[in-house]
Amino acid sequence: MKKISLILLAVSLTACGVSSGTADLKQFVDGVMSQPRGVIEPLPVFEPYEAFSYSATGLRSPFDLPVNLDEVVKQVAPETDIQPDLNRSKEQLEQYSFGSFSMVGTIKRAEDQLWALIAVPDSGIHKVKEGYYIGQNHGKVMRVSQQRIDIIEIVPNGVGGWLERPRSLVLAGVEEE
Repeated sequence: MKKISLILLAVSLTACGVSSGTADLKQFVDGVMSQPRGVIEPLPVFEPYEAFSYSATGLRSPFDLPVNLDEVVKQVAPETDIQPDLNRSKEQLEQYSFGSFSMVGTIKRAEDQLWALIAVPDSGIHKVKEGYYIGQNHGKVMRVSQQRIDIIEIVPNGVGGWLERPRSLVLAGVEEE
């Protein structure tokens, strides 16, 4: 049995020899190599980058409401004695801007007042009730109802005084009245 397998191996190896009809392959390769080669186009010339300097950083944001300068000039002297309590310790929700808040619900325990649930991105859900402060403009929660939170913010009037600005958060999915 060993002899037969050795003979078959020897016969198969001789079939793979050089003279196994590769002349047509060699002729094809020589024909392809004798043809002229293509021309590669040169790389395109790129113009250098010109930096743009944005010079409108000191101007009013196009997303803010325009300010009527005539009304601001009339308020040269503060007409009221409204001002925020700057000695009060800040609450947790006063580090976020008012636009980042969204009211997501309310909660009420037995014999307790109504709490509003406010979602803050990257901070979760917080509960607030009347008297709490929220927002960066000294906003105080004045009233909490099932569908909205009424807030009074104290903001600078632009001429050294302060003014109160009412704001409200409406429950997500409910249209404002």
